[in-house]
Amino acid sequence: MFFRVLTIGLSLLFWLKASFAANLLSSEEVIRGATDRIQKYRTTEVTLALVDNNGDPIPEGTPVEIEQVEHEFLFGCNLYPLGQFGDRWKNESYAYHWADLFNYATLPFYWWADNPERNRERIAWCQRYGIEMKGHPLAWNYRDPDWLPDHPSEAMDLQMKRIDEVLSEFGDDIPYWDVVNEPTKFDREDLPEGRRILTRAIHEMGRTNYLRRAFETARKAKPDGYFLVNDFVYEASYAEEVVAQLVDDSSKPLYDGIGIQAHQHTGAWEPRKIWLICEQYAHFPKPIHFTETTFVSGDRGWDLEKNIPGFDWTTTPEGEARQADEVEQFYTIAFSHPSVASISWWDLTDESAWMGAPAGLLRKDMTPKPAYDRLRNLIKVKWWTHLRTRTGPGGVVKFRCFYGKHEIRVGEGDERKVGWIRVR
Repeated sequence: MFFRVLTIGLSLLFWLKASFAANLLSSEEVIRGATDRIQKYRTTEVTLALVDNNGDPIPEGTPVEIEQVEHEFLFGCNLYPLGQFGDRWKNESYAYHWADLFNYATLPFYWWADNPERNRERIAWCQRYGIEMKGHPLAWNYRDPDWLPDHPSEAMDLQMKRIDEVLSEFGDDIPYWDVVNEPTKFDREDLPEGRRILTRAIHEMGRTNYLRRAFETARKAKPDGYFLVNDFVYEASYAEEVVAQLVDDSSKPLYDGIGIQAHQHTGAWEPRKIWLICEQYAHFPKPIHFTETTFVSGDRGWDLEKNIPGFDWTTTPEGEARQADEVEQFYTIAFSHPSVASISWWDLTDESAWMGAPAGLLRKDMTPKPAYDRLRNLIKVKWWTHLRTRTGPGGVVKFRCFYGKHEIRVGEGDERKVGWIRVR
């Protein structure tokens, strides 16, 4: 008991220190320093000594091209509606634009709506394009399966059994998992009506015990898995009541990443706020993942009492221009923070966006909005290595590149040789 109280105290102390430090930066300073931070934290100097098949150095002055083919950083999006639009052109356009931009897919694993066959189709598609995958979520009390027994302890045992079964079936293909979703306000009043058996079970066993049991069950089923906790809450309560408590008896974190949702339907976060959120979680020993990111391209707002917008939610030219600016600003600031490991967009197209919001990077007809083009320019052009140089003495090539996989082409014409390196 003493150790747990001490952990909370240290968490709060670090939180206050991080908040104070971040408060020293204005929004203008956060934006102004982003380019230098990206250079510092997302790129590195590389020295290659190129040799021929005999082990002799490549002659000085030989042309060399370095082209990035994969990002180490995870730029993601959910992949829920893949192949489900009922229209061949829409399905093909969705898949093309998805694969052209992202390298990290979130797949649905909602207990009350399991569809293993569709997930196997999504997995096969991701494997075809070399896309990393995350399952979402293994445990969430948002809705009970209809068949769940009306007995909290039995229901919780079945929840843990499900974690084991899903990882046993899909764990070899999917390395990343949101183990527990939205635990900070697990009993919030806006959840759907129902028996709420899992919520009662969490109350009975205690949230921290529930979290630890879920992560320990996941780790036992998949020892090499990458496990996240995920929440829409980003304030101190998430850090203190969830993240700081999610440790084993030796204070080692049971999680591998801290998931933070960034839905911004009511308005974009100020740069200073984005930076403050990153700084507040940077003191934890594991990376930050922005798991669900949204900016709308129409009117902004939300009727919190009814959980619906108070207007006709459609995309507009003015909203699309604003969305593009907000997307560029958020991704640039988050990518520039060394503690951030991934950013995932939520709903590629308006056709399937959450709550019917104009929250896609594609319109309902699958044509790209300006935000799609702006984000692609960041990920595949501005933050993408493409260099042409020549070998120096001893066949040495020195260059700076973004972390990830790169193709190296040496020489010209029929004599050109091709190889690959992964920079981490």
